[in-house]
Amino acid sequence: MYRQLAKLLYQFEPEWVHQRTMNLGQGVSNAASLISLVEFLFGFEDSRLTTEVGSLEFPNPIGLAAGFDKDGLAVPLLFALGFGAVEVGTLTPKAQAGNPKPRLFRLLEDQAIINRMGFNNDGIDAFVRHASTLQCKYPLGVNLGKNKLTENDKAADDYCIGLERSYAVGDYFTINISSPNTAGLRDLQSETSLLPLLKKILATRDQLSGQTGKKKPLWLKVAPDLTDDQLEVICQIALELKIDALVLTNTTLDRGNISDLNASQAGGLSGKPLLSRSNAILSKAFEYTSGKLPLVGVGGVFTAEDAWKKLELGASFVQIYTSLIYQGPSVVKSINKGLVKQLNQNRAITLPKRVVQ
Repeated sequence: MYRQLAKLLYQFEPEWVHQRTMNLGQGVSNAASLISLVEFLFGFEDSRLTTEVGSLEFPNPIGLAAGFDKDGLAVPLLFALGFGAVEVGTLTPKAQAGNPKPRLFRLLEDQAIINRMGFNNDGIDAFVRHASTLQCKYPLGVNLGKNKLTENDKAADDYCIGLERSYAVGDYFTINISSPNTAGLRDLQSETSLLPLLKKILATRDQLSGQTGKKKPLWLKVAPDLTDDQLEVICQIALELKIDALVLTNTTLDRGNISDLNASQAGGLSGKPLLSRSNAILSKAFEYTSGKLPLVGVGGVFTAEDAWKKLELGASFVQIYTSLIYQGPSVVKSINKGLVKQLNQNRAITLPKRVVQ
C-alpha cells in the first residue's frame, strides 16, 4: 500500500511532502485514539530486543535519527511507529530559516537523499515549550547545533545554551559537529577545536547534573568523511573526556557510484549508498576505542540484516532515517521482527553487546 502512495508522493517536491507529513504527524500526535491505532498497526514488542546504552534503556535497538522531526512536533506518532528512541533536531539557540530552497532531493534509483537544509528550526525555546507537554515512556534525544552566524570560536556557547534550555525535557543530547550544510561546522572536529569545545559542554552538563540530580548522557555525532587519523583522534578525545557515546555517522559528501541525476546536488548524502562507508567508520571506531565506548550506528540501514551488521561491528544502538522515507511507517516493525527472527534461528545468541563496561 505504501509503495503505491509513495509513487504519488514522488510527483511532488520533497520538502513540500515532508512538511505536509509533519503537519499530519502533529495532528495525529494530538489525538490519543489515533496514536493507539498506530501502535496497534505498527508496534512490535519482544523483551529480547531490550537494549542498554550506558544509563539508558531502550525497548529495541532501532531509533530515529535527527533531521526527520526537527522541532519535535510529531514525537508521539513516531514512538507509536515502534522506535526505541526518537532524536529531534538539529536545534539551535535561535530560530533560523536554513539554506535557500530547493534543498532536499530524492535519488530514487539509489534509494538515497541529498539534503542541504542548514539547520532550519524554530529554535530551542519553541521546542522546549512543546516538549514540556509530552510524556515519553522511551528515551527522547535532542540533537544540538550552533547557529549559522555564530563563529566557531563561540560555538561552545551555542551548544551550552541548547543544553541548558532543553536539559529538563531531553533524555540524552547529541552534539552535532558533522553536518556538511553549515559552513565551517565540520572544522569543529579537529583536535584543536574539539577538545575545548567538549570540555566546556561537559562542564555545563556537570553543572546541570549537580543542580538537578540527573546526569544525562552526551553523545557526539561525527562525519563519515574523516581520515583514519582524524577518527582516531576523535575517539581518543571521546575516551579521555568520557563522552557517553559516539554516533557514526552523519551524511557524506562523497558521491561514489551514484547513478541518479540529482547526484550533482550539493549537500549531505544519506541512504543505501552510505552503508558501506558508515560501516567502515563504525568498525574503525570500535577498534580505536577497544570496545570501551558505546557506539551508535547510523547510515544506510534498510533491513534487519543491515541493522544486525552494525551491531556485529560494535554498535550498541542503531538509528535510521532515509529508509523511513522509502519504505514507509512499517520499516521499524519489519527490522525488529527480522532481528527477532535471527535470534530465533539460534537461541544461544543474544543481540551483540560489545561495549566493555
